[in-house]
Amino acid sequence: MSQRIAVPGTATVPHPAPAPAAEGEGDAGGLWIAGAGGVGREALDTALAAGVAVAGFLDDHLAGGRVRDLPVLPPQRVPRGARYLVGIADPAVRQRLVRLLEERGARPATLVHPRAVVAPETELAEGCIVLGGAYVSSSVRLGPHTQVHYNATVGHDAVLGERVTVYPGGNVSGSVRLEDGATVGSNAVVLQGRTVGRGAFVGAAAVVTRDVPPGATVVGSPARPMPGRGGR
Repeated sequence: MSQRIAVPGTATVPHPAPAPAAEGEGDAGGLWIAGAGGVGREALDTALAAGVAVAGFLDDHLAGGRVRDLPVLPPQRVPRGARYLVGIADPAVRQRLVRLLEERGARPATLVHPRAVVAPETELAEGCIVLGGAYVSSSVRLGPHTQVHYNATVGHDAVLGERVTVYPGGNVSGSVRLEDGATVGSNAVVLQGRTVGRGAFVGAAAVVTRDVPPGATVVGSPARPMPGRGGR
């Protein structure tokens, strides 16, 4: 059975319907999604499923257009005081956008899809998104702006730092530590108690059986560093 949680200062509860917006400007009262690509549109799907009003997208490349019939503004034009969520998988880009948006007075929101499961005693910081079909077990901590994509799992007592990404189908076992900016690829497995260092990348379908150094890219089963990317 799905469980929705309410995290202080986040947007996991529905927003009121937005007031009419000025032409081309959207509405500051709804959620603004930074990034109008694939993850951004999945964030929109999550918001719609959760009953959260979305004002529009923030995207330099698509500014001035519309995506899914919502306006797209450059991030610099986010309304002051607006709620935002960064819908981009790249942790470094998330960091840059968070800094820009908060300098302009925007505030992070958190989204959990109604068909995701978040177990008791789990903490989600501001800016997190948990997509449909994900399972986040008991006593887990998700740091600010962390993403758990659809059908991914995070085991008990795991600690995920800031801007961590678990791609679709990724399996993070219990008591794992994923440091800031780490990424677990699609269908990859991180075995219990392992640490994936800051900024490290676990490739698709890799099986992590030992700790991954900061900045490394590991692939295969068992996972080994790629030459030139934290390897030898």
